[in-house]
Amino acid sequence: MKPNYSIIEETDDCVVIRDLGPWNRHLTVTNGAEEVVAELAPRLRGRRLEYYDSDGNRDQLLVRDGRFAGFAPSGRREA
Repeated sequence: MKPNYSIIEETDDCVVIRDLGPWNRHLTVTNGAEEVVAELAPRLRGRRLEYYDSDGNRDQLLVRDGRFAGFAPSGRREA
């Protein structure tokens, strides 16, 4: 039951994904963070990895040396 997500935005600073579910058949991105980071780390090239979780909140998956290293608030700046 790996997480089901899609990439919804890529910028010079960030890759943003959205958790799609359905969560009765897939792990959430939060609960499957290690696997999500492992899949996307080669694509990041130093950029942040942010995601919209199953509740619609935007947060950051921290990545160090290509591995999941925790959670943080989104790096997005409000206009």
